Amino acid sequence: MARPPDPQARVELLDGVVAYLAGHGLGDATLRPMADSLGTSVNRLTHHFGSKAELLATALERVQAVQKALEDSWVDDEPELTQSQLLRKWWEHISASRANLNLTRLGLEAAAIDATVTGLAGDVRAEQIASWRDNIERRLVAAGVEEEHARIEATVIKAVFTGLTLDLLATGDHQRLSDALDQALGRFDARLLGLLAGALAAG
Repeated sequence: MARPPDPQARVELLDGVVAYLAGHGLGDATLRPMADSLGTSVNRLTHHFGSKAELLATALERVQAVQKALEDSWVDDEPELTQSQLLRKWWEHISASRANLNLTRLGLEAAAIDATVTGLAGDVRAEQIASWRDNIERRLVAAGVEEEHARIEATVIKAVFTGLTLDLLATGDHQRLSDALDQALGRFDARLLGLLAGALAAG
């Protein structure tokens, strides 16, 4: 009978997989080079994670969990953070090192690369965008924005942030993009103030 996967060994191996993917990308990810790089075997990878598609999906879940824990720590330290302030903290974080930027890139790759390349299911690919957008929407609703407006505003600002991140990956022009983010968040804040004032007037 096969041994059940060891939870701690699985987490350590998974973090190695995430680091490997961050450095090499999803498009060319294959199990043999990955296993060789991590000093393990393909059999051990499949023992812990199943198929390549399952491994990639699990790695993406791990990235999201790490990102959520980081954001939760920021909010715990500063409970009054606005959505704009939180996005600025994310921008500072992903701009701080290539490793941080590469982790964010994984989710964008998963959403953009055709499923025939990665083997990722449609819901897994969509989740890479939806989880960020949904989180922004929830925070806007909690701040008092009506749900129908929060959904659209979250979609718009997430699209802006994604576009700036892709530009940063391609050009490395941090100053220009930081200035653009400041402009976008200023307009976002003004829009939210208008929506909140309208909601108060209607109420």
